[in-house]
Amino acid sequence: MTGWAEAGGVAAGRGRASLPRPRLSASLSIGAGGYGDEHAPLFPRQQAWDPYKILGVDHDASEEEIRSARNFLLKQYAGHEETEEAIEGAYEKIIMKSYSHRKKSKINLKSKIQKQVEESPSWFKAMLGFFEVPSAEIISRRLALFAFIAGWSIVTSAETGPTFQLALSLVSCIYFLNEKMKNLSRASMTGFGVFVGGWIVGSLLVPVIPTFAIPPTWSIELLSSLVAYVFLFLGCTFLK
Repeated sequence: MTGWAEAGGVAAGRGRASLPRPRLSASLSIGAGGYGDEHAPLFPRQQAWDPYKILGVDHDASEEEIRSARNFLLKQYAGHEETEEAIEGAYEKIIMKSYSHRKKSKINLKSKIQKQVEESPSWFKAMLGFFEVPSAEIISRRLALFAFIAGWSIVTSAETGPTFQLALSLVSCIYFLNEKMKNLSRASMTGFGVFVGGWIVGSLLVPVIPTFAIPPTWSIELLSSLVAYVFLFLGCTFLK
C-alpha cells in the first residue's frame, strides 16, 4: 500500500509540473508605459521656443495665414490643455510683435517728417503755420457735407444752375472757419478768397479735361463749381 501511495504521489506531482504557466498580457506588462503615453505631449512642436515654428508658419506670413494656422491647430488638438496653451501663447506673441512693429514704424515715420520740417526753409515753416490737421471725425463730417452739396448740384444741374449750392457751401465754409478763428470778418474774407481761388482754378482746369471724360449734360459752370467745393472743403478743414 505504501508503494502504491508513493507512486500515486509521484504521478500527481508530475501532473502538476506539466501544467502550463499563465502568461501576462502585453497591455498589463507595460501598463505604466501606457499611462505615461496618455499624458505625453500630443503636439510635437509644443516645446519649441520660436512662436512661428510652433504654429508652422513663415516669419513673413500674413495675419490671416497666422490666424488660420492657429485655428487649424486648435481644432486638431482640441481637448489637450497644454497644447492649446502653447498654440494660444505663440499666436499672442506673434500678434503683439506685429503690433509693436507697426507702432514703431508709425513713430519713426512721424519723427522723419518732423525732422524734415525742422530742416526745411523758413518760408516753408511759415507757410505750414497756416495749416492744421483736425481729427478724422471732423474731416469725415465736412467731407460728407460737401460731397452731399456736390451730388445735389449734379442731380439738379439739368434744371437749375448750382448758384444756391455754391452759396450754401460758401456759408458753410465761413461758419467752420469762424469756429476756429473766432473772428467773423477774418473768416469771411478767408472763405471768400478760397471760393474765388477754387472758381478760377476750376475755370482754367475745365478746358484741359478731355471731352470724353465729361458727361454731356455737365456744363462748364457745374464743373467749376465742383472744383470750388473741393477748395472750400480743404480751406475750412485744414486752414487755421
